[in-house]
Amino acid sequence: MTHLTLDEYREMVDSIIDIRNTTGEMPEFAHISNIKIPREDYSNMIERVNKFILEMGRSPRSVEIG
Repeated sequence: MTHLTLDEYREMVDSIIDIRNTTGEMPEFAHISNIKIPREDYSNMIERVNKFILEMGRSPRSVEIG
């Protein structure tokens, strides 16, 4: 399974938010570090990271894609 570093993850989320603010819709895919991530996968990633932060009180070191 492929992973993103925390910095790559934050960059991906910033890009998704920018697109959402510009177009009013979430992008079909997120592109980061030559990886194309479908909407369903990046939505799941965001949910998992938010849950991790709430439960552990800190950010994860890396985030699994998918």
